[in-house]
Parts: sequence; C-alpha cells; structure tokens
Amino acid sequence: MQGDTAIIGVLNSLLTGELTAVDQYLIHGEIYRHLGLNRLADMSLHESDHERQHARALIQRILFLNGTPDLSKRDPLNIGRTVPDMLQADLDLEYHVADALRKAIAACESVKDYVTRDMLLVQLEDTEMDHAYWLEQHMELIRLVGLQNYQQSQMDASSPT
Repeated sequence: MQGDTAIIGVLNSLLTGELTAVDQYLIHGEIYRHLGLNRLADMSLHESDHERQHARALIQRILFLNGTPDLSKRDPLNIGRTVPDMLQADLDLEYHVADALRKAIAACESVKDYVTRDMLLVQLEDTEMDHAYWLEQHMELIRLVGLQNYQQSQMDASSPT
C-alpha cells in the first residue's frame, strides 16, 4: 500500500526517538546493574526491550506504507551520572516521545490514516501510562524517602550482579 510520504517521514522521526530510548534505557540499565541496583536495572532493561517493540511496530508500518525505515539516526543520549539524573533523563525522553506521538497522531488524522493513528495511540498510552508514570512514581519515592533509602530498596540480594 502506498502511504502518505509525510506520514512516512513522521514515522521515521518517531523511529529515531524509539531507537534513542532503546539505547538510553539500555545504558542506564547496565549502569544500575553495575551499581548493584538490580531492581532498577531489571526495569530499565525491560523498558529498553519495550521501546524496541515500539520501534519494530514503526518499522513494520513504514514498510507496509512502502517507505524505507531509517535506523541510522538517534537523538543525543542523555546519560545520567546519578540515579535521580538517570531517572529524570529517561522521564524527559518519555515526555519528548509523548509530545512527538501526539503531533504524529494529529498528522495521521489530517490525512485520514486511521490505522497508523490507532497504532500510535497504543504507543502513546504505553508511553504515558506505563513508562512516564513509573518514572514519575520513582522520582516521587526519592523525594519521600530520600535517595539512600530509595537506592537501598532497589537492591536485590537474590539477583547476581
């Protein structure tokens, strides 16, 4: 099916954001694991995999629309130096992705590409209700219990480092 070239461009732009998120969550997950914060590591690595699923869906849709997926681009990574910095960097990235998804959804509506719009709505819900919400909760936990207590709660002695 021949898709709208503007929508294919928008999808490639979203793909850049998802691939950036894959990489950022991956490096943060490995940093958390290195620090012995295994619960945080597990969650961050899970999110990296989830972002890869989003990227895969975008690739499949671009191909369906007879476009060429561009996997060569990434936005600059924002690698945190501390746990709060890493959480905030990931939250900022999720906010950026959510904003881009909202704009892409509007673009899809303007050209009556409702199938792509519906796919992006699922990704927006994941971004807002799963990813960003979890990060917001953990930023609030740090504020409520303090960084040391929070970090201790993210250790898991039963998991090997």
